[in-house]
Amino acid sequence: MRQDPSDGQDRDQWDGRDRRDPRTAVPHTADERTTLTAMLQFQRDTLALKCAGLGPDQLRKRAVEPSGLSLLGLVRHAAEVERGWFRNVLAGEDSRSPWTPPGSTDWADFDVADADVDEAFAVWHEECARARTVVDDAASLDATGTLGQEEYSVRYVLAHMIEEYARHNGHADLLRERLDGTTGE
Repeated sequence: MRQDPSDGQDRDQWDGRDRRDPRTAVPHTADERTTLTAMLQFQRDTLALKCAGLGPDQLRKRAVEPSGLSLLGLVRHAAEVERGWFRNVLAGEDSRSPWTPPGSTDWADFDVADADVDEAFAVWHEECARARTVVDDAASLDATGTLGQEEYSVRYVLAHMIEEYARHNGHADLLRERLDGTTGE
């Protein structure tokens, strides 16, 4: 144990990380696929951590008018982005959003006033599992899929998804602080 001078609390530390941190550790010296997939999982785990312990009303609470940004909206958005990039682009599926009405071109990720919290998390977890399968099944990081006329490699999609989560985890951090004062990594 060592004393963390920033908050005066005892921390069980190893390699600079709190052992109680539930997120997937990112290896420091792994191959490219392992590093990218671990980093993406760490970002997914961070979003889950930002939502942990909150009730449905807190998860639906919007950041500031007129923004529709909420933690639940971020979870639903993450599910949509996972579905779009991994299933539709890389796996060549034509999977549609469970939240956007048929025929509509509007994204409904952030329309959460009446959203079912359990459904949103279940869909997100399922899309993450499917995404892991798509990556595991890819022959290499150079394997590609298409979106319109553009070709995208598994490597690009993984890097893009890390960026997508990192950006939105910054939003999630601010939302969580606004809700109950919790801050952190």
